[in-house]
Amino acid sequence: MAEPYEYRVQVRYLEVDQQGVVFNAWYLAYFDDALTGFFEHRGLPYAALMVEGFDFQVVHTELDWTGGLRFGDDAVVAVEVGHLGTTSFSLAFEVRRAGAAVCTGRSVYVCIATDGSGKRPLPPAVREALTPA
Repeated sequence: MAEPYEYRVQVRYLEVDQQGVVFNAWYLAYFDDALTGFFEHRGLPYAALMVEGFDFQVVHTELDWTGGLRFGDDAVVAVEVGHLGTTSFSLAFEVRRAGAAVCTGRSVYVCIATDGSGKRPLPPAVREALTPA
């Protein structure tokens, strides 16, 4: 089984809103950074994917909160592979502070060509990175 991946986050002052918690849009930015780190961890740096003419486009995402992160919090975003299709895949995210989940999410990505010609089947390197050993 593949080693689990956790992306580390330290909440910056600029990410916190007037309610004193991380503004909701920042969680999507954390997921984006975690996606990049996940692929790097699995041996596929994002830059290498781009050089090959592929990228990912978010087509659906959902988030659920049970708490909120605050300025200075140390947190992790745990990443797990969900669905693996022909041209798309999904990742599940869990944002944890001190081991407790404060937000969960799922994003669906479609593989696209960087030349603007549309979606493409997942390249073998991407499929391998998404498949546990």
